Amino acid sequence: MSMYQSVKEKGYKKLEVWKKAHQFVILVYRYTKSFPGNEEYGLTSQLRRAALSVSANIVEGQVNTSKKEFLNFLNMANRSLVETEYLLEVAFELEYLTKDKYDELDALRYETGILLNGLSRSVRIKL
Repeated sequence: MSMYQSVKEKGYKKLEVWKKAHQFVILVYRYTKSFPGNEEYGLTSQLRRAALSVSANIVEGQVNTSKKEFLNFLNMANRSLVETEYLLEVAFELEYLTKDKYDELDALRYETGILLNGLSRSVRIKL
């Protein structure tokens, strides 16, 4: 095992919820590349920021020592995830996303939500 691999598997990168959230944000960035140019500062930016906020809040919360603080970050991640749900619906209805791409993103968003809720429940129990 290389040094990079051992570092890679520490901290937040061990969390299944972060792995799913990370996959989600990468896919959001890939699929929003094809959005119309006039959406660069609108829907494209908003969707990217909301998706990125999910994984970023998991990362930031994980490094805190307080379970209560971690739970606050997980709650922020969940709010951002719910925001992406709506933004994906808008993008689909505007035909910026194909049905296949929308379904793929929505399934990944849903899986992330299940894992996020499970982790939040676990942290809440330990409070």
